[in-house]
Amino acid sequence: MSVLVGLIVMLGMLVIVPLGLGLVGEPALDRIRRLWPLFAVPGAVSLWLPRGATATALALCYALGTLLLAAHAPRRLARTRSAAPVEAALLTALVTPSVAALALVAERSGHELFGFGLGILALTVPHFHFAGFAAALVAGLVCRAEDGAAGRFAALSVPFGTLLVLVGYFTSERTELAGAVVLTAGMWTVALLTWRTAPAAGRDRVTRALLAVSAGVLVVTMVLALSWALGEATGLPHPTLTWMAATHGLGNALGFALCALLARRRLQDLTHPEGRTA
Repeated sequence: MSVLVGLIVMLGMLVIVPLGLGLVGEPALDRIRRLWPLFAVPGAVSLWLPRGATATALALCYALGTLLLAAHAPRRLARTRSAAPVEAALLTALVTPSVAALALVAERSGHELFGFGLGILALTVPHFHFAGFAAALVAGLVCRAEDGAAGRFAALSVPFGTLLVLVGYFTSERTELAGAVVLTAGMWTVALLTWRTAPAAGRDRVTRALLAVSAGVLVVTMVLALSWALGEATGLPHPTLTWMAATHGLGNALGFALCALLARRRLQDLTHPEGRTA
């Protein structure tokens, strides 16, 4: 499982975050995106080294990049002074990689954090790259494209569900289950709106296929997430963490996050071919 998780985390660090930042359409984030390899490459290398000083130092390099990204959130909030759902989703996306980086530094140093074992910390890293950054960003982009009731619900419920899951880590499994329910409702709404976006791709079959895959995979992976959280809270049979990494984790990384962001990039280029942000 450690190899699979490492590959998923590398995808998040090296591809998902910079690809997502390029879709926001903000010059300051474009500058961070251009610098991102300086932080992400050391972080990716740290995943494959034995726990210790070298791996920790490289993980700290990545943490610095995520803090730079998180520091942009209050500046954006001060500038926009907006509590709109799309802004809530985008601000969540800016902050969540730093949570992943904190878990990475602790895990690579071999130290438990807040009572969580090294295995849980290792799984927290991909969780907050994909259920955190990618999910919130896509929800925000969906809301930006379709600012109706469904879009606003998705943009609010995904950050709120992610926050509840995080709180559940420290409080109770029932709180984590509540977060999983809210997050699932939000992500299913994202899937529905993504499916409805497909006609906007016109004759671009690749973009339509990417949108369809991201929507379909999201429905399945969130069923798995809900079943795992329900089992943890009630004691009912549920998938193991290894099985979740191989199904829910891999599906969210490749089927949802990568396909959704590639589709949004292609839609952006189709709509504004002269105004590409990447």
